[in-house]
Amino acid sequence: MDHQSTRGLQQFKNYVGIKFQLYNSLFTSLPFHRIEKTGILLSLLLNNCEEGYKHKQSPTQIIEEFFEKHTIYQKDQDRCDLLFRFIQYVERQVVLFDALEDASFREVQDMNGIGTLKYLESEVIQEGAQDKLAEKLKDFSIRMVLTAHPTQFYPGTVLGIINDLSKALADNNASQINMYLQQLGKTPFFKKQKPTPFDEAISLVWYLENVFYPAAGRIVSFLKNQFPQVVPDNNPIITMGFWPGGDRDGNPFVTADTTLKVADLLRGSIIKCYYLDVRRLKRRLTFKGIDTILAELEKQLYNNIFIPGQRTALTKQGILDELYKIREILTYQHNGLFQHLVENLINKIQVFGLHFASLDVRQESTVHNTVLEAIASKEKLLPENYASLSEQEKIKTLTSIRSTAHADLYEEGVIKDTLQSITAIKNIQEYNGPEGSNRYIISQCNSALNIMEVFGLFLLSGWTKDTLDIDIVPLFETIDDLEKAAGIMESLYKNDDYRQHLQRRNKRQTIMLGFSDGTKDGGYLMANWSIYKAKEELTSISRNYGFDVVFFDGRGGPPARGGGKTHKFYASMGNNISNKEIQLTIQGQTVSSNFGTVDSAQFNIEQLLNAGISNHVFSAKEKTLQPEDEVLLKELADESLKAYTQLKNNPDFLNYLSHISPLKFYSETNIGSRPAKRGSSSKLSLKDLRAIPFVGAWSQLKQNVTGYYGVGMALQALDKRGKLPAIKQLYKNSQFFKTLMDNCEMAMKKCFFPLTEYLSKDARYGEIWNLIFQEYELTKKYIFQLSGNNELMFDYPVEQLSIQTRERIVLPLTTIQQYAMTRIRQLEEQQAPAAHKEIFEKLVIRCSFGIINAGRNSA
Repeated sequence: MDHQSTRGLQQFKNYVGIKFQLYNSLFTSLPFHRIEKTGILLSLLLNNCEEGYKHKQSPTQIIEEFFEKHTIYQKDQDRCDLLFRFIQYVERQVVLFDALEDASFREVQDMNGIGTLKYLESEVIQEGAQDKLAEKLKDFSIRMVLTAHPTQFYPGTVLGIINDLSKALADNNASQINMYLQQLGKTPFFKKQKPTPFDEAISLVWYLENVFYPAAGRIVSFLKNQFPQVVPDNNPIITMGFWPGGDRDGNPFVTADTTLKVADLLRGSIIKCYYLDVRRLKRRLTFKGIDTILAELEKQLYNNIFIPGQRTALTKQGILDELYKIREILTYQHNGLFQHLVENLINKIQVFGLHFASLDVRQESTVHNTVLEAIASKEKLLPENYASLSEQEKIKTLTSIRSTAHADLYEEGVIKDTLQSITAIKNIQEYNGPEGSNRYIISQCNSALNIMEVFGLFLLSGWTKDTLDIDIVPLFETIDDLEKAAGIMESLYKNDDYRQHLQRRNKRQTIMLGFSDGTKDGGYLMANWSIYKAKEELTSISRNYGFDVVFFDGRGGPPARGGGKTHKFYASMGNNISNKEIQLTIQGQTVSSNFGTVDSAQFNIEQLLNAGISNHVFSAKEKTLQPEDEVLLKELADESLKAYTQLKNNPDFLNYLSHISPLKFYSETNIGSRPAKRGSSSKLSLKDLRAIPFVGAWSQLKQNVTGYYGVGMALQALDKRGKLPAIKQLYKNSQFFKTLMDNCEMAMKKCFFPLTEYLSKDARYGEIWNLIFQEYELTKKYIFQLSGNNELMFDYPVEQLSIQTRERIVLPLTTIQQYAMTRIRQLEEQQAPAAHKEIFEKLVIRCSFGIINAGRNSA
């Protein structure tokens, strides 16, 4: 353990561990019914859980023994009432722990250490690499795209309390802490209704205004101050993307009207930020000639926020021009007094424009074919036999469109809304600027035709080939689609119309690569390897045709969804993979855990910037995988896929997940506007099941199958072929493989098999449980051989302790949830009336909140 790890661990113990014990005692004064007794009984239940699992008791035995020993309750209703109070109590303990981690971030992390911009500055100066840095920053940037994917269970009110509580904790303000904890006790965590897509947008705009806006200003200002000549004004370095209100893949509640409302919200929010900054400037810049410019600017901004329906001809460039005038006056007449304040606002405007975040539109590929066939039959703008044409004939037809379709001819539904959504993009660009909405993402993309269908729909919506200022972004996600991706893109690069379109888009093609369905489809190792290979092949083919390829990664919170040590993942990419930009989705608990405060956001954004810049400025050959390394990784991935496929094809695989985990209750948690699965079929299929409930269900079971399953068997298979020494060498030399294994360890650290060990002898599910447990043990054994450690996450002691503490806090919840699931199964076997199950179903759902929220450090 290095010095920084040791220091960080000690700081974590002081600022988080000890304070948690101290402030946890304040919970006894929270305004719950019989709260003191609840707190005492909960500590007894926790002790029962820890001792019970050591003696191989089941959750049902632990809960029943607790009631017999420590209470007089005999009726289910009374017992469940107490369990619900335990859930409320634990939920708030998790919030306290979250707030303590946020408050101590600056003390625990080295804000000037490896991976930060301060560290990069010293490296650049030491190596004399200023010219290389300037060359890289001409067109390098990172784009963080906020999505509403529901992996976060806190309502907005609770997020606000966490924010205020963390500030009070940082200041050691005991009276405020007590007051906020009392507020927390009275604030409901459960949402009675699903949020609308607009509600989701409002929640994420809070982060844009309060976190990303100041953090981005700090970062760009630092770069420009330290290296004045390296950051061009036309490259903002940091950009934001946004999905709520634009992501309609499988979400019937997102409409064209929603898209326009969200775009308007984003515009209004950024103008409000500028307005507040201009008012602050007025307090300092009271000089003649400047005061009148600021007063007029303030008035323009005010009119665009507070006068209903008012949208004046405000432009990004117009605001900048006024600030440039002020800067010039300060420079030549006032010795640059307060110029840094003006520069900071200029930097923010160059980053956020009038759009704040680019609103991406996303739709599933089959929808576009449905729309085109409807247009062919109704408007005759396409051949009547369009549906029966070959792929090449369809592409030729779609690039020859000269007329505009009329959305009004269609009834309300997906056809009309698709056309209106494309029209909405033009409207957004008019008011929010070209960056307001300029990407259309096609999920489940599996052919060149899928991309050209969207190209054709834009032509049918009033664009011409010469004015089509939209990036069409295919999303490749399944193992099969990732394998075909390079061939699909090559056929597009050969198409004259599409090639000319890319020429007009700065010779740049953005391609999205998703982890979620890849992991669900092929398991952890194969998904990651398939994405790496797809990137390598797509980079090579794009370069051959003279295009820059930009990869947009659909990376989620847990390692099973592409998360984990994200910055290390990017730092491990070699020269064979394009590094023009880093683009990734930020979703669910990753938003609040990695970007919940200005300090944590600045730190994590800097880590991403450093990873991308260092790859070019300090390019090291050893980062690029050698041919023999790739052969080894492919062999591992193939073996891993075999193992995972065997598990997935077990006839009881989905039944196990459906009956043992809370999967079927996911849609009732009311945390996201989108349904838990695609399609309307009542039958559960792995293809239709969305990755979030799939991964989340394994997470609540504390088995995390999608984060490691197949890794142990793959390593064992190659060990039998005498290749373990070569794998150890790969682990030592390749940051890519090391990061894969690190993230795998994180997934495994959150496993707790004693919770479900009662299933090991179950007649129906014993086989699957034992398969999973044996693979967990096998993977752990081989990871210890690779790392030389005897503890999971030994090299990351702060995260290790954080996970251990969080898992201990929610141990009563996971136990209550499994107890409730067992009772539901028993009642189903007895064919009991649905009303008898209802209380246990509510217990399952309510436990989900604390269990998932406690896993916030999954990325």
